[in-house]
Amino acid sequence: MSDPVVMSDPDLERLGIDAVRVLAMDAIQEANSGHPGAVMALAPLGFLVWTRHLRHNPHNPQWPDRDRFVLSLGHASMLLYSLLYMSGYDLTLDDIRAFRQWGSPTPGHPERDPERGIETTTGPLGQGVANAVGMALAEKWLAARYNRPGHTVVDHYTYAFCSDGDMQEGISHEVAALAGHLKLGKLIWLYDANEISIEGSTDLSSSTNEGERFEAYGWHVQEVADGNDLASLDAAIRAAREETEQPSLIIVCTTIAFGSPNKAGSESTHGAPLGEDEIRATKENLGYPSVEPFHVDPDAHEAWLSLTRNRGRELEAEWTSRMEAYETVHPELAVEYRLLLSGELPEGWSEEIPDLEAEGAADATRSSSGKVLKGLADRLPNLIGGSADLAPSNKTDTIGGGELQAESPDGRIIRFGIREHGMGGILNGLALHGGIRPFGGTFLIFSDYMRPAIRMAGLIELPVKYVFTHDSIGLGEDGPTHQPVEQLMALRAIPNLMDLRPADPAETVVAWKVAMERTDGPAFFSLTRQKVPALDRTNPVGAEDLRRGAYTVVDAGNGQPRVILIGSGSEVHLAVQARETLEADGIGTRVVSMPSWHLFRQQDQKYIDEVLPPDVRARVSVEAGTTLGWSQWTGADGANVGIDHFGASAPSEVLYERFGITSEAVVEAARAILGGGD
Repeated sequence: MSDPVVMSDPDLERLGIDAVRVLAMDAIQEANSGHPGAVMALAPLGFLVWTRHLRHNPHNPQWPDRDRFVLSLGHASMLLYSLLYMSGYDLTLDDIRAFRQWGSPTPGHPERDPERGIETTTGPLGQGVANAVGMALAEKWLAARYNRPGHTVVDHYTYAFCSDGDMQEGISHEVAALAGHLKLGKLIWLYDANEISIEGSTDLSSSTNEGERFEAYGWHVQEVADGNDLASLDAAIRAAREETEQPSLIIVCTTIAFGSPNKAGSESTHGAPLGEDEIRATKENLGYPSVEPFHVDPDAHEAWLSLTRNRGRELEAEWTSRMEAYETVHPELAVEYRLLLSGELPEGWSEEIPDLEAEGAADATRSSSGKVLKGLADRLPNLIGGSADLAPSNKTDTIGGGELQAESPDGRIIRFGIREHGMGGILNGLALHGGIRPFGGTFLIFSDYMRPAIRMAGLIELPVKYVFTHDSIGLGEDGPTHQPVEQLMALRAIPNLMDLRPADPAETVVAWKVAMERTDGPAFFSLTRQKVPALDRTNPVGAEDLRRGAYTVVDAGNGQPRVILIGSGSEVHLAVQARETLEADGIGTRVVSMPSWHLFRQQDQKYIDEVLPPDVRARVSVEAGTTLGWSQWTGADGANVGIDHFGASAPSEVLYERFGITSEAVVEAARAILGGGD
């Protein structure tokens, strides 16, 4: 790995650093919105990391062995935009002038833009540092699997800029503890300790000694007393890079809005423009050569560009040469590695999945999922993940491949511990890094703990898989604290999140195939603890129609339904039983399995009308969860059988009976609709 390069002229360094401050002040003032203080404080650190240490190439932002950079304090997004502009990425001065405006590539929080060099920048504090742990874990796993003596093709660091806010968020505790346990030595967090939050000094709410806290987690901790001291910052980063057994925390003591003669150190600079008069005074105080808005010294910019562009080309060329030598000596590994980086599924990827439809046996869908996972893992070497200490229940450790621990970094089973929120953020980081197909499991009720990370996965289109089991009152005796009532519907409300609640083993197989094929967003499985019977597949329609989100499981005997019963998951079988009763009474009844609202919404209107004919207004939904939302499918004349209150502790069959989620209740609802309409 090449040594860091230093800009030769200290005056140009100073002008470059101040240009970062100026661009932030001016862009935020122009937008009348933003967070200037942190950018002004972190400009020296940003300059140092991006010009001397970060291995990146503005000409090819996505070359595989680049260092990863995460701006976890996403409110300071103008820091990143300024660094990208000064480094020669695809970002113009006009783009910066259009900060936070409609259609601009410089939004308030740039979640992800890999073409412009933005790996990820989180809005919700704590998510970014969690993503950084996932990225560092991905690097360590890929290095362990593919590097060979004399042939190193995976060798990069993950840097994260973070803040007091990141430190206070609970997710940082979860992921920092795991990073220390796994000894992620190529993870470096640079902590902007300006001791200011929106309400004032952090002393108002925290007395934590962050250095001691991270030492307790097993981190290598350093402190730099002055955030403008380039020599001390440089030495700390070098020491962090040399520490390979522990992740590193560098506490950088800064002054928010450094350079502002009247507002430096004030919470007022956290989230509001400085004002034109104070910006002019700040530029004069810094000795900046011009008070004109958006002025960047051309010599300083050229020196910065020359440094980053030339170094970037050299770094990528060096890696390309190593990769070519690797391909000669280890051709099969090289082919596999490049396939993993492409994100494409290998040929025959699903061939080891068991044919659960042919088996036709009753089974819990969580157990069916575990069988499918094993088959997938046999063909997908980069399918890795685990559970928040619930693997025996979630059936997520069926993939084999050993434990992923500090001493076995090429293992495939991650023991996240009881850290759902941290698990969600780490899964996102694994996906963001590339080369990994991540999944994580817990009970559906605990998806609430990881909801912020799930939402971010939907927002930035990450193909993460969530295995949520024990998905209803069917889990029984553990009682209402563990019985999800509103969680399924709440997850369906997240844009770009694919819901998959299969009704039987055959649907579970197809659900996993659909999830693995998805590349533009996450998917979650809602799976039963209790056994469910295999649906009768003797009719022409099979489980493959799960791909369309909803389909007719069994139609009216005469092909002319008077009522449509719609269910998902374990309740589809109740609908099938109810149909038998209704058909015996001469009421033509269709049963529709609707495992995925997300997929069904994507179908054309013709198909939707085929499954749910508009003229059949007698419709009943049945699902062991809240009925909120079902009216969009059952209509104004329909009925919805579910549970709109908390559960209770009792055997599952008792709960279904007591709470009226039965085939008899479905029949009664259908008859009531028909009786009211005749």
